[in-house]
Amino acid sequence: MALGGGTVALYEWWGGGRWLRQASCAGAGALRCAVLAGVSWGRLALAAGTATGNVMVWRAAAATAPQRQLCGHRGAVLALCYAASRGLLASASEDRSVRLWAVGELGGGDGAGACLLVCYGHGARVAAVVLRGPLPVSAGEDGACLEWGGGGGVRRARRRVATGGDDGGVRLWQPRREAVPAVAALGAQERPRAVLLVGPRRVLVLDEAGGLAAFEVAQGRWTPVLHPAASGPRAVLAAAPLHGWDETLCAVAGGDGRLLLFALSRPGAAAKLTLFEGAVHGLSWAPRPGLPPDTAAPLLASGPDGEMLWLDVTHRPGQAPWVQLMGRYLLPPCKQRWHTCATFLPQERLLVCGDRRGSLLLFPCSSSSGWAAEGTSIVNGSTDPVVEDSRNELEPSCLLHKGALPLESPLSVLFGLHGKTGVTSVTTHSGYIYSTGRDGVYRQLRLRDQQLEVLQKHRPCKGLQWIEELRFTSDGDLLVLGFHADNFVVWSSRTGENIHCIPCGGGHRSWSYCSSPLAEVFAFIKSGDVMLYHREAEPCEQQVLLASLHGREITCVRRLGALEVPGHATVNVFVTGSEDTTACVLVLSESSRAAVPLARLSDHISSVRTLAFAMGPGDEGFGDEGLSALLFSAGGRAQIECYRLLCTGDTVAQSAVACQVIHVASHRLDKHWEKKKNRHKLVKMDPETRYMSLSVVPGTSTKQLPTPWKFLAAACSDGSVRIFGLLEAARKLVLVAESFHHQRCVLKVEAFLHTWAGGERRHLLCSAATDGSIAFWDISGTIMDAADALHQAEEEMQPLALDAPLVTIMAHSCGVNSLHIRETPEGRYLVASGSDDGSIHVCLLEVALGRGEATAGTCLQVLERVSRPCAHAAHVTGIRVLRPDLLLSASVDQRLTLWKLCPGELVPLSTTFFHVPDLAELDCWEVLEAGGELRYYCVLCGQGLEMLCGTASSKPPPQEAPQ
Repeated sequence: MALGGGTVALYEWWGGGRWLRQASCAGAGALRCAVLAGVSWGRLALAAGTATGNVMVWRAAAATAPQRQLCGHRGAVLALCYAASRGLLASASEDRSVRLWAVGELGGGDGAGACLLVCYGHGARVAAVVLRGPLPVSAGEDGACLEWGGGGGVRRARRRVATGGDDGGVRLWQPRREAVPAVAALGAQERPRAVLLVGPRRVLVLDEAGGLAAFEVAQGRWTPVLHPAASGPRAVLAAAPLHGWDETLCAVAGGDGRLLLFALSRPGAAAKLTLFEGAVHGLSWAPRPGLPPDTAAPLLASGPDGEMLWLDVTHRPGQAPWVQLMGRYLLPPCKQRWHTCATFLPQERLLVCGDRRGSLLLFPCSSSSGWAAEGTSIVNGSTDPVVEDSRNELEPSCLLHKGALPLESPLSVLFGLHGKTGVTSVTTHSGYIYSTGRDGVYRQLRLRDQQLEVLQKHRPCKGLQWIEELRFTSDGDLLVLGFHADNFVVWSSRTGENIHCIPCGGGHRSWSYCSSPLAEVFAFIKSGDVMLYHREAEPCEQQVLLASLHGREITCVRRLGALEVPGHATVNVFVTGSEDTTACVLVLSESSRAAVPLARLSDHISSVRTLAFAMGPGDEGFGDEGLSALLFSAGGRAQIECYRLLCTGDTVAQSAVACQVIHVASHRLDKHWEKKKNRHKLVKMDPETRYMSLSVVPGTSTKQLPTPWKFLAAACSDGSVRIFGLLEAARKLVLVAESFHHQRCVLKVEAFLHTWAGGERRHLLCSAATDGSIAFWDISGTIMDAADALHQAEEEMQPLALDAPLVTIMAHSCGVNSLHIRETPEGRYLVASGSDDGSIHVCLLEVALGRGEATAGTCLQVLERVSRPCAHAAHVTGIRVLRPDLLLSASVDQRLTLWKLCPGELVPLSTTFFHVPDLAELDCWEVLEAGGELRYYCVLCGQGLEMLCGTASSKPPPQEAPQ
């Protein structure tokens, strides 16, 4: 092995490990990377990249000075690759360059070695390089993977490349030369008002005067469809494809309330109706279950005063479409009172639509059939374009027949759900309703007792402030269509990146997007003309082999539970939080050894630092009922989010688990501060306050409490310990109590419940700060007072003040990074903590009930204290009491140590090394195997995620045996 100090060593790992030989090279300096060549110590040669930018070559048998020195890089050399058969060495550096050297045999010859290639093309440090034949392939921290040509430029890749990133994902690439698709102006004859793609080869354009024309992409020519006199100015356009006939139904409505319905191949045979006395503001097609999609489609039209009509339109080849009025609906009063999108719910006689005000509405669908009309054939049924005004012809009018149908009001209204800019789309998938808007989020909803209920909101990526549509692909990906600044983007939820990015000037103009196996087409209006972006379909450039978990360090992890799924091994469900501001629900399987994400929670605006579960008597289930729990996540910007997680077995899914996430409530201190009375007399809350730790107060759902409130304790960076109350039914999270006793950053909190033999309960809380102190509180009275105040208060209550701690002990000389409490069979409590200085402290507590006047209330007595200085070589960031005599600790030094708790001392039983750098937290659980053996499992997080298992023995191993 090559060591960073410029030493090459021969190490025998078997039998406890020992160093056999070492050789140091003077002048080599600090090494950043190295490659070894040779099959014996006498023939061993080394090429090492240094922090100064040079590559040193020397032999282990003659290591007094470097044999060769390859100079050229202007930054530290981060990666090397040596091809012995060709005598080539590739190097990658911090200076963003890749160099190729002719070195021959590493151990033979002298000289500097010739530099064959110098390759620049990366936008950041180059982290890896390999040789494919005589040429290098490199990967950089800019996320690019480049294959280099003989002239030092990027050439077209002809091989697959596998990459792994800091997000924990692995991808297989089939690199291709990036073709720049052209954006062409079509040369519209009139000023365009609306544009619509009918497949990848045809563009429909409605001009300001009301005329309709089609542009054939293959022929490159315009074809008139409707004369402006047929619809008039201020017209709106909608089209629906008929899959069975390779036909398209078109609807054009004018500013005078008229509607034209026709097949695109035969515009002369049109049904002409008068819908309203005023203008038609909204027009859209909506798929309806039970209606044959190859011959018919429902059409929704909005007119003055919020009236919306539902028409069923049936295609008849060679004739005008058949139109049937099915329903009338009344939209809620608002300034812009028309619908923008709609969909019919499958297996439910209900209609969901979004309006221009940003509201989501649920309407009933009556079974009665309304007035029907064949319409009239315009211009004698000719297939020629409509070229004359036929206002005086006999035409059916909905105005005479609308009275036969009742004007339905909405069953459920989510007013202003997407803000004032409107709902852009609504669709259904897998039993859920999804809506998008120009507020930059899309929401997942469900129908419950004929009421719309928001389950969760998703923010796809930073900067995507305008979402227009969601598309669910057949391979399970979710594509988000929207606008990022002045670019139209198609964002993939699977890969977490943009598939397409098209400069178009923004989404305020009319546009249309079509994706097909043949091409990707985007049409939009700009500078008074129709612009067309056309890109031929190509094979997917990348394949995700291992899905990424997070883009940055994982800061916390909690196990939800295990699921038994028929035909699959037992799967464990976890939740992780990260510095990338997201939390992830995932499955870890021992059989596949892979982490599969189930859901991502993206409601936080800053890092997620801590997680906590609330599992009451009715919250947790196994088997067919699955797992259910309340999840609390908290972190930067003093933000707490609460979700209801429901996980069940799914034999069809890749992960074997289906996960449903319902957003319950959220809380931010800055919003709470604005509601405080007399806040000018108080110290203003620091906007950068972070929640460092969360703990759910157990045992609060009892007969003693008048309402089913759950309580949550939080450790805060501003020196306070805060308690929150949650009422899930009302989706309300309230700050109920706080204390600034510590006067410095509080790192950890842990709540526990003590029950005496008579059934009397005490809610206790333990908090630890950066000065190494651990305080113990009795919060029983505070919980009862808060429950009473919440029951009586109609609005936000004023936070109560926590009483002084019962006892405070100085456990460490600096910050407490890990804390765990376990009850012993005797009713006492073991409190274990780990510190920044690598020490471990364990104390045994006894809870007593004071009887005298001076000692009334709860009393805590410290019976025993055990401390182990320098238990680890770095911060102890994870600790768990497995049983009264066993303790497990984990540290940033990447050691997981099992300790035996003896009177007055901690004795190490075994130590193992794990692979996760910068350990942030661990979680443990135990499993009773079929043979009766008790196995302990733990999951560790930091720069990655790792799960380990093992058995615990009470006897220390022999010193000579490897551990």
